[in-house]
Amino acid sequence: MFMTNPFAELSALISTDVMQMYVIVMAILVAGGTILDMMHKKSAKYFFLDSEKNAKNAKRTVSTGEKAGLAVATLANEVLTSGEFANTKRRISHLLSMYGFIIFVASSGLMIFECDSVSATTLAQAWHIGAIMLAVGGYWFWFFIRVDVNSEGVRWYQLRKADMFIVSLLLMVTFGLIWSYLQSKGGKVSDMGSTSLFFGLFILSTTFLFSTVLWSKFAHMFFKPAAAFQKRVAHADGGALNLPEDFDLSSPEVQARFPDIPEYMGKNPENMGPGIRREPANHY
Repeated sequence: MFMTNPFAELSALISTDVMQMYVIVMAILVAGGTILDMMHKKSAKYFFLDSEKNAKNAKRTVSTGEKAGLAVATLANEVLTSGEFANTKRRISHLLSMYGFIIFVASSGLMIFECDSVSATTLAQAWHIGAIMLAVGGYWFWFFIRVDVNSEGVRWYQLRKADMFIVSLLLMVTFGLIWSYLQSKGGKVSDMGSTSLFFGLFILSTTFLFSTVLWSKFAHMFFKPAAAFQKRVAHADGGALNLPEDFDLSSPEVQARFPDIPEYMGKNPENMGPGIRREPANHY
């Protein structure tokens, strides 16, 4: 199973041109859905308006070299290692799902477009390893980490509109692995049996995943790195995302500016710190 390219067996029934055209159509659906999502939610407009507002409040100019360093830091932390997750289990689950998805999709494309620079066995192994990583990370998240299940008592089988992304993702990889297993045991899609059934379910769930970008969380994967980079630049230039300054409440200057501080909190108020960190992160 791990050594076999499932798409090679499929080529006896479906031509390579048709499979390649399907991949291209899915890519177009993702690009189009992402653009429509940004237009519908006006996320790009908000992003640029917020950036302009922060630039007006900036206390210093961030050089091009410093921005390049911030971009590298964003890539290393928020993108490659998902450092924004304080919950270790959530972070590991996300990394497994993210890298599994990337390996799974990339190896699928290379196998379908018959890449000669990588051996067929290596691509087949990458496809199955990526699928298993995605399944482990995704099911771990779905049953044990999801905030409404973990913290709000919602049953795992209660579905909402926001769940269409993770559900279709898990169905795609599950049906894909079952189809590959059955095919490695001698089953053929042309036999119209269980192998055909799970291949059809694999294609159906894959099509649903990539065609519903407008209504799922898929598009946030492209917007998230840009927002993380903007946040780093805002802290570097002193704009601080238009948030209030972090005052020292025991400072005489601050107390003179805000006379109700000593009235309600005393002349030497305790620094209580960020309340969100008083207990370990247990969900998102």
